[in-house]
Amino acid sequence: MFDSLKVLELATVLAGPSVGQFFAELGASVIKVENLLTQGDVTRTWKVPGEATDDRSAYFTSVNWGKKSILVDLRQERGRIIVRELARQSDVVISSYKPGDDRKLGVDYESLRELNPRLIYGRITGYGPQDDRVGYDAVLQAEAGFMFMNGEVGGRSLKMPVALIDILAAHHLKEGLLLALLNLERTGTGHLVEVSLLDAALSSLANQGTNWLVGGKIPQKKGSAHPNIAPYGDVFTTLEGDEILLAVGTDRQFSSLCDVLNIPEIAADPRYQTNIERVHNRADLHITLSEAVRQQHTATLMTAMQAARIPAGIVQNLAQVFDMEAARRLILDSASLRGVKTYVGPTFTHPESFHLLPPPTAGQHTREILTQVLNYDVQTVAELLQAGAVR
Repeated sequence: MFDSLKVLELATVLAGPSVGQFFAELGASVIKVENLLTQGDVTRTWKVPGEATDDRSAYFTSVNWGKKSILVDLRQERGRIIVRELARQSDVVISSYKPGDDRKLGVDYESLRELNPRLIYGRITGYGPQDDRVGYDAVLQAEAGFMFMNGEVGGRSLKMPVALIDILAAHHLKEGLLLALLNLERTGTGHLVEVSLLDAALSSLANQGTNWLVGGKIPQKKGSAHPNIAPYGDVFTTLEGDEILLAVGTDRQFSSLCDVLNIPEIAADPRYQTNIERVHNRADLHITLSEAVRQQHTATLMTAMQAARIPAGIVQNLAQVFDMEAARRLILDSASLRGVKTYVGPTFTHPESFHLLPPPTAGQHTREILTQVLNYDVQTVAELLQAGAVR
């Protein structure tokens, strides 16, 4: 789809790099500029206890497939020149600098646009261009209300186990960049696309946001239960001890559930006949359903619910998740490294011979980029390496 697109990634951690991998998966050439002074993207060192990897940690590999890496010291003018020359040849730049830092380094949109008027510049910040606070996903989960709502009734506030705000912001940036590419095709002009973690978080509050804005109700902790629907998100335990989650969204589905559980009289109980009543009487309903599910074998119950078109699923760990056929189709595999695709839609003109590169080691392609992309001669490359401008 984007086999002629050139992307320059000046981003670290999760949000920006996942956008870079998105374009790489669609065939784009992606060059990842990494900070020589820190030995590359900080996530290269983010390892779980006992993780035996090189500088491509499990975290790093989650969003860095399909890229070539160059280590550059942007404190040196020669290093900044390299990045500017790469930007001159690029179609898209992705950055995640704290506001102001990009200008200090001369890699902000205004500076690079002078070199390349058609440039599309995607920028992720924590709180917007006027706020120089560093944005971290966990902090945004707290500040945007997600943590306050997340947790068991009466329990402590909890963050989600993935950096969901980063992921949401990345999707927003992808959308903006795709619109900018469409506009470039129509008008021939580049564009600055800015997304903040805070904006992405707030715009993703969805029904929980309108529960307050429209209903005047501040969402409280309900475990996995849905504030507006019951039994939706409720978890029950089967005879074997497996956890089953129900997502019953209609009165018909609830009636079918009661039939499957051999408690048809519950569907006729005035306390549970409509969703509004079920939400109001959620606690009593949960007790009744728990007793009924506890008498059921997992396999038999799931088969019956699927036949009756009742939305339900077994709570699975990640070993079980990636054993599913649907998950196996999304796994990226190269030697000892594995990852998951960030894009799951059609590739349209994706060439059959396309091969996605494995995540790079820090500076793995420095010489290749300098000689083949920027056409530097051997002596110039040697001087840059000697000066510590690159590695």
